[in-house]
Amino acid sequence: MSFKLTILGCNAATPTSNSYPTAQYLQFAERYFLIDCGEGTQVQLRKYKAKFNKIHHVFISHLHGDHFFGLIGLISTFQLLGRVADLHIYGPKGIKEIIEVQLRLTQSYKTYTIYYHELESKESELIFKDDLVEVHTIPLKHRVYCNGYLFKEKLKKRKVNMEAVSQYSEIEICDYQNLKNGKDYVLESGAVIQNEKLTLDPPKPLSYAFCSDTSFNPTIIPLIENVDLLYHEATFLEDKKSLAQKTGHSTALEAAQIAQKSNVKKLILGHYSNRYSDLNDFKEEAQKVFENVVLGHEGKEIVVK
Repeated sequence: MSFKLTILGCNAATPTSNSYPTAQYLQFAERYFLIDCGEGTQVQLRKYKAKFNKIHHVFISHLHGDHFFGLIGLISTFQLLGRVADLHIYGPKGIKEIIEVQLRLTQSYKTYTIYYHELESKESELIFKDDLVEVHTIPLKHRVYCNGYLFKEKLKKRKVNMEAVSQYSEIEICDYQNLKNGKDYVLESGAVIQNEKLTLDPPKPLSYAFCSDTSFNPTIIPLIENVDLLYHEATFLEDKKSLAQKTGHSTALEAAQIAQKSNVKKLILGHYSNRYSDLNDFKEEAQKVFENVVLGHEGKEIVVK
């Protein structure tokens, strides 16, 4: 299996002529998720040919405008397109009121049902699961209540080792499901063949951690340890570390330190302050402590296998 992340926007605070605020489109375990929805997100979804109507779950990190001002527009467009599929929105308490007031005052009708999953816990919690994927919150440290999100594939069933199974004529196709479920096989003689001798380990589940606006926060390390891909905000360089601390943000070096301590496989930087003209400075700073760094930018696609 694999997953693909498309960066729709990764600028801090305000959009510019060639950049957009935070939004990401994640194709993960045969699911399509939208993470944050800054201004202009639906334009970016169209530009990068996202499967618009396959988005059933939207995850909002916090209630600062550059992370959700595009949501009401997206909801409105879904209605104009005649959407009937349910939409689930996960975000801080207050997200329902913000959206419903806009819908009510604009006398918008609904062609589909919106389910709001409002979050208040300061501890990590499981907020979504199905037969393929789980999503957990990652509590962050910002000026307002804020969560990152951890997307994890569920462990798949074991694979039948056909070469091993072929050595036992009494094992039939109808027995394969039990083997995949991890059961041992009992021969007619009563002898037990251990499951691991007849099956192969499933692929390692893939994982993606999205860490939106946050100051340096080592408490998240146990939650994101060993993930395949980490997005971590890097609003400032070390030259503005004091400003980062004051505003509840991180530097590129601090993001890299979190990646290094968490033993992640790859780090994406984003949420850059407009005060910087050369984003390569962010990569260079981060690579002082963590080598596998990617600069996020609009249209950047990252495939993890």
